[in-house]
Amino acid sequence: MNEKLGFDELDESLRRCGASWDAAQAHGLLTGRLAVAGVPSGPDWLAQVLEGTDETNALRLECQKALDSLYQGTFWQLSERLSEFMPLLPDDDVDVGARTMALAHWCEGFLHGLVSSQHEQALKDKLAAEPLSDIIRDMLQITRADIGEESDNESNEAAYAEIVEYIRVAAQLAYEELTDIRHAEEQ
Repeated sequence: MNEKLGFDELDESLRRCGASWDAAQAHGLLTGRLAVAGVPSGPDWLAQVLEGTDETNALRLECQKALDSLYQGTFWQLSERLSEFMPLLPDDDVDVGARTMALAHWCEGFLHGLVSSQHEQALKDKLAAEPLSDIIRDMLQITRADIGEESDNESNEAAYAEIVEYIRVAAQLAYEELTDIRHAEEQ
């Protein structure tokens, strides 16, 4: 991916065009959909994220271009298997509470992406088995993440960084684990 799309830029674009998804949720949804269905998931993902927006609005077209760039970059990061995948989240200079909320939204989107497509029995079986069942359980926990009032900022930052790294690796692992499912969908 030549041009990196920023969280704030995409989040603002989604808000301006009237989408109900934020940038973290949209990227999580995309990542989950790509893991399950690969390239063919793009049009459905785009339609879902932009559902309810005015197709004739120039702001929607601008947002669609940004989402297309995100789709291409995310697919490349996952499919090249170079460990370059990163969840789209706010920059580190943003308050850790806001970043934690975005991380929870990313996990919500990812989980939705895993289960929102047509469910063949093979996919259900794969999602119910380890390691995917563990990833799903962990991400469900992360959707409820909050900053502890009694913990200091340094502890919060360390915990956040650990969780982001876990999410990064878990998304790549899910993509790898679902290779057979994606290939079956393409045939």
